[in-house]
Amino acid sequence: MDKNIEKLIEFIKESNNIVFFGGAGVSTESGIPDFRSKDGLYNQHDVQFEKYDPEYLLSKECLYNEPKVFYEFYKQKMDMRNIEPNIAHKVLAKLESIGKLDCIVTQNIDGLHQKAGSKNVYEIHGTVYGNYCKCKTYDSNFLFATGEKIPKCKECRSLIRPNIVLYGEKLHAFEEAINAIGFADMIIIAGTSLSVYPAANFINFFNGKHIAVINKEELKINLNYSKDLFICDSIGNVFAEIDKIMF
Repeated sequence: MDKNIEKLIEFIKESNNIVFFGGAGVSTESGIPDFRSKDGLYNQHDVQFEKYDPEYLLSKECLYNEPKVFYEFYKQKMDMRNIEPNIAHKVLAKLESIGKLDCIVTQNIDGLHQKAGSKNVYEIHGTVYGNYCKCKTYDSNFLFATGEKIPKCKECRSLIRPNIVLYGEKLHAFEEAINAIGFADMIIIAGTSLSVYPAANFINFFNGKHIAVINKEELKINLNYSKDLFICDSIGNVFAEIDKIMF
């Protein structure tokens, strides 16, 4: 086994309050495209979306100024209901169940951590499994099932929108996430470029013993290699090894 993975497992065994901070790369191995990679969601340009900047399509400006465009993009690209958790999601749920993992802070909106069995998940960008208007909430399937091009509540007449954080909006569970990171004795950062702010600043709240980064590209983050770790590998490979050794 790779020495870095051995070291990671040692860190996990000696830690009891781990926070996992994950980005799009955690879900790519389940078949969900990364938003920013060259093969990602934003580069799959359907003709009707080509004239728009990718960030605009998931912005509050698009929702309110061009709702037909917003909802069409959302229905085509954001339906994740049939996606299944991968080995990383499953192993994280196991680590939580044995008391090693305190919580997951995720930038993903796909709900795969909960599907795998994790209980304590802070979805800072929200989730596709929820919709709401000004007066009530709606079933998780509502926006994907409705035939309305611009779905509005029949009672308050406001737009029925997904419970995700759009560009220009505040993060969800912000205080809970930074508090958890601040009290953690270890943080595992995986599948994120740490380029999206303010989430990229979360690492600055970490005061614990070990930082472990699992990513295919190095991050702009200061690591002390006597107590920290960078693993350049797929998340699935790393968590498959953790599963073999620890479970």
